Amino acid sequence: MSNCARMAATKKVAALKAEMPCAPEGVKEIGYAEDVFTRETMREYLSKDTWKKLMQTIDNGQPLDPSIAGEVAHAMRHWAMDRGATHYTHWFLPLTGSTAEKHDSFLELKDGEPVMAFSGKNLIVGEPDASSFPSGGIRSTFEARGYTAWDPTSPAFIKRHGNGATLCIPTAFCAYTGEALDKKTPLLRSMQALSAATKRLMHCFGKGDEKVTITLGPEQEYFLIDKAFYLQRPDLVMTGRTLFGAPSAKHQQLEDHYFGTIKMRILNFMNEVEKELWRLGIPAKTRHNEVAPAQFELAPMFEELNLSCDHNMLVMEVLRQVADRNGLVCLLHEKPFAGINGSGKHNNWSVAYGGVNLLNPGSDPHQNAIFLTTLCAVIEAVDKHADLIRASVATAGNDHRLGANEAPPAVMSIYLGDQLADVISQLEKGAPKSSKHAGTMKIGVDTLPSLPKDATDRNRTSPFAFTGNKFEFRAPGSSASCSAPNVVLNTVVAEAMNRIAGELEKAGVVGKAKPGEHTASFHNALQKILQDIVKSHKRIIFNGDGYKADWLAEAAKRGLPNTPTTPEALKAYTRKENVAVFEKAGVFSARELESRYEIAMEDYTAKVLIEANCALDMVKTMVLPAVRQEYREAISAYNETDASNVKCAIDVLHDEVVRLASGLTATTDSVARLEDAVRNADPEAAIVEMSTLRKEVDALERQVADEKWPLPKYREMLFVY
Repeated sequence: MSNCARMAATKKVAALKAEMPCAPEGVKEIGYAEDVFTRETMREYLSKDTWKKLMQTIDNGQPLDPSIAGEVAHAMRHWAMDRGATHYTHWFLPLTGSTAEKHDSFLELKDGEPVMAFSGKNLIVGEPDASSFPSGGIRSTFEARGYTAWDPTSPAFIKRHGNGATLCIPTAFCAYTGEALDKKTPLLRSMQALSAATKRLMHCFGKGDEKVTITLGPEQEYFLIDKAFYLQRPDLVMTGRTLFGAPSAKHQQLEDHYFGTIKMRILNFMNEVEKELWRLGIPAKTRHNEVAPAQFELAPMFEELNLSCDHNMLVMEVLRQVADRNGLVCLLHEKPFAGINGSGKHNNWSVAYGGVNLLNPGSDPHQNAIFLTTLCAVIEAVDKHADLIRASVATAGNDHRLGANEAPPAVMSIYLGDQLADVISQLEKGAPKSSKHAGTMKIGVDTLPSLPKDATDRNRTSPFAFTGNKFEFRAPGSSASCSAPNVVLNTVVAEAMNRIAGELEKAGVVGKAKPGEHTASFHNALQKILQDIVKSHKRIIFNGDGYKADWLAEAAKRGLPNTPTTPEALKAYTRKENVAVFEKAGVFSARELESRYEIAMEDYTAKVLIEANCALDMVKTMVLPAVRQEYREAISAYNETDASNVKCAIDVLHDEVVRLASGLTATTDSVARLEDAVRNADPEAAIVEMSTLRKEVDALERQVADEKWPLPKYREMLFVY
């Protein structure tokens, strides 16, 4: 980076800091969820009967009564226009991994006169062009028709932009054939499948019909850098990560950034983000510095799964937009900087029945039996379908992060903690009688240990860790939608719950006692089922350090799949037994699942080749010219010294010329090999050659004079913000 460019960037940073207020505005003056069409807002704008019918759909899953659509649409328009909206859009989640919206004005003409209108049909169904969205072969480019369908369980909201505002209506997106073209539809189907399986299992325990609530709390990690640096890095602009960059002398080795004091500029940014989220009804709870320099985290409170997934997409959008307004850029790539921690999205998942968390040990034997059964269902599901769970987080970006001594490895395993592991071990051998930590509790005629809250430590190296009353799936990447991993998790746990319920029903031990009471035969049958699960699936339980190399060897002995790259991992979607699981649950048809595989592979290949082309452009037009200039100056210095009578430094100058010549040669050769990989559209070869090219370029960065190097360096991007 030239001195002029560096000075300009430094002045810009200083100016932006000076413009920031010392005491940023709080959220008190903004009403929580004031830009959301909440149930209380609906009560205000809707008639009593219509409000009740809509609540039946939202709260109890009742089919939407089409007769109320007109009144709801009319009320929604009035509310939105009261908030300054002039347009509406069906907001949906196509298979691009982002969000999509097509804005339509409320304006209509009636007898040549302008009127503002919004019909029930406009609310319930939209028709965006489906031909240009990824479909994996479901749609041809000449077949354009697609439909968006209103999702009343995720409330409408307003997005503000400049002096305007738009009413956003969360919707599902499907093809003319009815096949899902989005991430919301399979998620809703998987929630329905898990809900039905949970009810079936709870009926075996004598429970009546209750609402099943699947909850999620996604922790969002991200980086912030100054926009002046970002705009001088074509790799960040094009790919979201630095394709080149020598390590900074200081990075995260002092461990002083994690939970450190937040810089004022960043704190102002965070306050502004939280104001935006507060307005949108997104309950942001935690903010802090993360492990790597310039890395941060935002964590919301738990919400119902579908809403939480929608909210996380909005969180990422708000982070980017607010960063831009503050002269920053929010990087959501899983590995924007080599040599330091990347970013993930910790997926905290749980399921409740009638408001009672099934992953929370209870205070009575009956509830503890339900807890242990739910726990064993998850253990069976994760072991049996570890390949699908791994595939759900497989992306080109996440390949750089998983297993990199900062994130869980590509091998799926479950962490339970010492106490639960002890309980499971005892269950395998018979009826557990004691606990390492505290008293006892009963499952019918058998005893199990009392399990206090936070009975487990945390294991940051585990991809799937039990953390007291939920499972934390740590493998999803920071830029990904929460949908895919939760679709898989819901589906496979539903399968396990259905199998357990089927075994109990087959044994003839269900429904022979009063609710809340069970016969000895029920307890014996249940214990046998859980014991068999532990014996068959205990290999998935690992409480050790997942970062250590010997764990991979141990995992191989246990027969656990290890698929470190996306192409390997995605093959799980093509296996017949896995297709059958989704088809039986009604989550994906075979064709829909095949389309997901095709889209994911196309996305992987495209992103790798974009990176390769970007790397070639940067090296040929930025790096090599700078190195040649340094080389010419080094030769000139050598020749001048050689021609003079002063010979004491001649060897040093000679070695410098040789090093630069060697670097130029190696880099040029590497460029040629990468060009071959790009011509052959070979992503695997491109990854290998990009890695080699990076080593050469990063070595040259340390040899070329600072003022000649054309790219902002790590020491600048990670510490000047």
